[in-house]
Amino acid sequence: MSRDRDHVLPDPPSRRLLLKGAAAAGALAAVPAVPGVAQAAAPAGRPKPAPFVNPLVRNRADPHIHRHKDGFYYFTATAPEYDRIILRRSRTLNGLGTADESVIWRAHPTGNMGAHIWAPELHRIGGKWYIYFAAAPAEDVWAIRIWVLENAHPNPFKGTWVEKGQVKTAWETFSLDATTFTHRGSRYLAWAQHEPGMDNNTGIFLSEMANPWTLKGPQVRLSTPEYDWERIGYKVNEGPYVLKRNGRLFMTYSASATDFNYCVGLLTADADSHLLDPISWVKSPTPVFTSNDTTKQYGPGHNCFTVAEDGRTDVLVYHARQYKEINGDPLNDPNRHTRIQKLGWKPDGTPDFGIPVADTVKVSD
Repeated sequence: MSRDRDHVLPDPPSRRLLLKGAAAAGALAAVPAVPGVAQAAAPAGRPKPAPFVNPLVRNRADPHIHRHKDGFYYFTATAPEYDRIILRRSRTLNGLGTADESVIWRAHPTGNMGAHIWAPELHRIGGKWYIYFAAAPAEDVWAIRIWVLENAHPNPFKGTWVEKGQVKTAWETFSLDATTFTHRGSRYLAWAQHEPGMDNNTGIFLSEMANPWTLKGPQVRLSTPEYDWERIGYKVNEGPYVLKRNGRLFMTYSASATDFNYCVGLLTADADSHLLDPISWVKSPTPVFTSNDTTKQYGPGHNCFTVAEDGRTDVLVYHARQYKEINGDPLNDPNRHTRIQKLGWKPDGTPDFGIPVADTVKVSD
């Protein structure tokens, strides 16, 4: 597996500087299904998926798993050196943990897309592959924006990844964590951004898309850090992801600093509502997924959803650390590991996240 470290960035400055800087600066088309939506029941006789192994992929944060119609699970995530985009694939979820890893794109040595390569997501849109990711200029590492890569080859490990440019939002401010989804014939982009004049780091925004790298129409704010649990260390709402089930859209997001206070919040909209009307989205007043001392998992967040090999079991994908105390800036700590577990459902049709499960116990032969 590739673990090359020949282009390691210097230690980034404190994220607290980012808050000060932000305040000063501004005062799936042909896919088998929407990510996270359970598919048709598995054929009779198909074996149940193997128990999940955790951590699934070590030292990979902000995980994204795409289950494609070719029978593969595709995995990408943030590498702790923040200097490249990696990709793995496997026919099973557990297999991603030992799958070969390819570097499909590297940060530029100078200029745009030269630093802080964060939170890539892989999507199949209109017969092409797209990767959304955050990056900053090598000379201004906190001027982070959203960028897009495109690959027309059927196999994302082959072909050429073309840089389509920056996703231009309403403001030239700190922005990251883009995700895309379709609903009733329209494609949307959700992302996190600092809004000028707001007393926060980032809120969650939504817009329709004219094409996979261009927004159109209004760009609306769905959420801003307002509860105490969203404002610990930093005033953050980030990492949105959408799950469509039971006549509703559930948008998860992550809140607070990236230490043990990091947690997952939830916005809910009716499937018949106008998604670009912020009133359509109801925020849960408490976090839905948090650190747990019993299972020793801390800072769970930046999640996505997929389905197990049986085609019907919903799976929660996220990262967490195995310890609570961190020396120095959490962003310099590489030990956020990718984890997966079954997502449950409550009688009222809302997701039941439970608690982050403990590490898998290895049984000796």
